[in-house]
Amino acid sequence: MITGFKTFILRGNVVDLAVAVVIGAAFSRVVESLVAGLFTPLIAAVFGEPNLDAVGVFEVNGAVFSVGVVLTAALNFLLIAAAIYFLIVAPMNALAARRAAGREPEPLTPSDEVALLQEIRDLLAERPTR
Repeated sequence: MITGFKTFILRGNVVDLAVAVVIGAAFSRVVESLVAGLFTPLIAAVFGEPNLDAVGVFEVNGAVFSVGVVLTAALNFLLIAAAIYFLIVAPMNALAARRAAGREPEPLTPSDEVALLQEIRDLLAERPTR
């Protein structure tokens, strides 16, 4: 039982997953600080408030509706997605394009059927004609 647990823990995919969780948590702090330190003050400068929670609040039969809370969540999502795209995705795509530019594409190999037909054709061409 202990040996099975040791094998499970030392499997590559479990270790990779653990590393991904730790890196993801650290990166989420970077993105959150970027949004809180740069984007939220910009929103406060434009709208006069750090978020849009107070916008569109209305009450119907004692139930309070707040359109601003939804707008704030949507705006935060867009800002976080933009930060991830411009800090991670775009540089990684540029790096992959640079790597691919220095590499020649692999030659296309024919399928097994085409290779077999070419071999048959070559063998028939070598046979003497009557």
